[in-house]
Amino acid sequence: MTDQDTLAHYTRPGRLTGAGAHHDALRALPADVPALFEAVQGLVIHEYLPDLYGLDREPGYTETAHLRSVEHILGRLLADGRPLTERREPADRFGGCCCHFTVIAVAALRAHGVPARARCGFATYFQPDWYEDHWVVERWDADRSEWILSDPQIDSVQKSGLPVAIDPLRLTRDEFVVGGEAWRRYREGRLDPDHCGFAAHREFGGLHWIVNDHLKDVAALAGMEMLPWDFWGPMVPPGGSVDAEPAGLLDRLASLTADPETAADVRAVYESEPRLQVPEQVNNFVLDRIEPVVAP
Repeated sequence: MTDQDTLAHYTRPGRLTGAGAHHDALRALPADVPALFEAVQGLVIHEYLPDLYGLDREPGYTETAHLRSVEHILGRLLADGRPLTERREPADRFGGCCCHFTVIAVAALRAHGVPARARCGFATYFQPDWYEDHWVVERWDADRSEWILSDPQIDSVQKSGLPVAIDPLRLTRDEFVVGGEAWRRYREGRLDPDHCGFAAHREFGGLHWIVNDHLKDVAALAGMEMLPWDFWGPMVPPGGSVDAEPAGLLDRLASLTADPETAADVRAVYESEPRLQVPEQVNNFVLDRIEPVVAP
């Protein structure tokens, strides 16, 4: 069961979710979850979805999408002189990806004393029969005494275009499958790895998505919420495979992270296994370069 120490841990900012000098600006965001998510959606735009918001530009990640820390992200947003509570027009929003919606929401919930953590895995609601690489919030519902998955990216525009009806504030664990559960389903023959990745580029699906999302989920639970395209340590390149020993470690990790009640226990494994730990520099796969995790 989730204990008070675990809840306290996930109300404290991590290395990448601390707001630094922008803490007061972050706390100005609503504490109410629906209002908070709406506020975040008014600050961030997914850079591969500009057409949904009437923007005439090619989809693709710009420089801001490669920022990892909430402090840097908020700094960019606040640089225009407007508070975070002021909704931006789509063209003026911070350009990023699903992870940016998630880490801002997690940071804000923690700032309001709500236990929350970022989870990496796969959404099944974007395309039929497809596990889409994605990040969401897992937050503690004190009234129900349970962890709830919620997607801060899905606004009314995106929700209306989904092929299935979902409640973004309360996702089922089949609608969003955390990395460890995806690994378990693969090991049991219930998940085809070729149906995992980006639906827009299905030819690049494969086992590496499952392994790497599983490892990023472990890192996030341990306080290192990385970019979807960050690579380090035991991660598997496209077309790669997993030997018996690393597979055993992945099984062990999944036995903890697949269940929200035991997910926090993976922190001890992360601390005891140097190969799991995020180094000071990682490979940014999109930019094809080694760069520091926390930029100056």
